[in-house]
Amino acid sequence: MAGPGFWGDISRSRPDIERLKVVKSRLDPIMHLDKGAEDLGATLDLAGEAGGAEFLPEAALLAKKLFSEVERFDLEVTFTGKYDHLNCHLLVQAGTGGTESCDWARMLLRMYTRFGEQSGYKVSQVDYVPDDVSGGVRSATLQFDGPYAYGWLRSEIGVHRLIRISPYDANARRQTSFCSVDASPLIEEAEELEIPEQELRIDKFRAGGAGGQHVNKTESAVRVTHLPTGFVTQCQNERSQHMNLASAMKMLKAKLLQREEERREAELKSLSGVKSDISFGHQIRTYTFQPYQLVKDHRTSHETGNVDAVMEGDILGFLEAHLRAKTKTKGK
Repeated sequence: MAGPGFWGDISRSRPDIERLKVVKSRLDPIMHLDKGAEDLGATLDLAGEAGGAEFLPEAALLAKKLFSEVERFDLEVTFTGKYDHLNCHLLVQAGTGGTESCDWARMLLRMYTRFGEQSGYKVSQVDYVPDDVSGGVRSATLQFDGPYAYGWLRSEIGVHRLIRISPYDANARRQTSFCSVDASPLIEEAEELEIPEQELRIDKFRAGGAGGQHVNKTESAVRVTHLPTGFVTQCQNERSQHMNLASAMKMLKAKLLQREEERREAELKSLSGVKSDISFGHQIRTYTFQPYQLVKDHRTSHETGNVDAVMEGDILGFLEAHLRAKTKTKGK
């Protein structure tokens, strides 16, 4: 990169830049863990000196934190997907069920936002389509910026089911609601993918706002449909229609590249006899609020009765269980 002419032709340099990102994503956590081990060792040395018992609680906290980070890194080194190290778009979409599903989508959107913030990711909202009747969400897309965002969040692809006593039912009957979750990597090389114009339908519409002076009076929001696959992406977080179109196109290209990568993986699995344990559209997890409290993942049987913690973003246990299950499957 320091050589003459490296930055003169970005198209030729990009593969090297991308490889460097992957290498750094592997090395940086190792350096971080090494520093954590040094800090723990120094604290234990202080605790071992005369009158150093006051450092024991601090050492215990450092050890717990370091163990958690080692566990996380142990999973991240199993990420072998081409795009696992990249940032991620997460789409939450309400299913059939009207008000109930839109409210469930709102709750899932908050859960993933909280998870991202707690995990150190930068979380931003790319698209948001509200349900005017319930105050819930019809669909929304979040962007997660940080190491291995896609590697972690692709475990969430599928249908999420909610069982609860409906707050919208005067007879307090139990209702079941469904939402789908999709994840796609933010692929920089997507800019180079050319899509024939005749394969696209581009719709422009007025972006939703908070009301009053914030209402968007121009058709700045953009929805792009890829006709051959039916993929739909949209963006309305920018004021400029041109910028929204560019963002929507980038998301679409990433989906198409991801689809091609998954097709290759499926071919390899069919040759080796290993079958995928999940595909989009299958129920992966059930969140039961009443008459008892339980969140259960149907792929791994991982479960917890602490529903409140899960809805506050504590879903790492589910992600880890799914990743470990996939690792065991690959090992076989």
